[in-house]
Amino acid sequence: MTSQNVVGRFFDVRGGQVYAHVREGDGPVLIFLHYWGGSRRTWIPVLQRLDPGQGFVAYDQRGWGDSTSVPGPYGLDQLADDAQRVIDALGHPSYVLVGHSMGGKVAQLLAARKPAGLRGVVLVAPAPPAPIGVTEQVQETVSHAYDNEEAVLQSIDLMLTRGGLTPELRRQVVEDSLRGGDEARLEWPHQGLVQDVSAGVSAIEVPVLVLAGSHDKVDPPTVLADHLLPLIPTATLTVLKDTGHLSPLEVPDQVAAHIGAFVAQL
Repeated sequence: MTSQNVVGRFFDVRGGQVYAHVREGDGPVLIFLHYWGGSRRTWIPVLQRLDPGQGFVAYDQRGWGDSTSVPGPYGLDQLADDAQRVIDALGHPSYVLVGHSMGGKVAQLLAARKPAGLRGVVLVAPAPPAPIGVTEQVQETVSHAYDNEEAVLQSIDLMLTRGGLTPELRRQVVEDSLRGGDEARLEWPHQGLVQDVSAGVSAIEVPVLVLAGSHDKVDPPTVLADHLLPLIPTATLTVLKDTGHLSPLEVPDQVAAHIGAFVAQL
């Protein structure tokens, strides 16, 4: 990002350091958790559209982006621990978790722990707390989604988007998907995708905004309405127009506007 008040920073986590872009600003600070295959860069179009005074941290989760050298385990519990370490190191009194897809499941897991300072949660096309219709065949297919450039492009066109990505963003998605470490890449389809975190999410007491893509084939609005909303009493669902699963890249205007309005209401 080119914004002068955004700084690069490393945060200590177990076994290494994760890389982040940080902007000091008004609270509550936003903690951005990217999807499986993404990186902090996935959020750039959204970050550029936030209020200039809004503080945030967008970091590469363990095994992805500039955090690929951080060793495993890469499971959801470890990723939630990492997020807590980042939050603790920031030392900000209040924050909002913003998680996309896999990052949304990490956010649910962390929010269920009722961490100090948590003011709200925004779940963007989140993976539901418990797996819905995930067969071994589905897991096998997903595990090969990022095998090579051809596979990633096919995933973009058939599953991840409604077709609204610029050539630059398509390249970015390919680069980020292929850059992930092998273990991190396989952890989600084999373990994270089927991990059931539903027992804890009913304990979430802060407001939760769920943003579902109108044309999302991965986590459709109907699935989230039926299998996520009933489990989190504080959750409300908003459908984003004209987007697939990668809404932070496809419709960043909508995503940023909803995040801004949500934070303003807290």
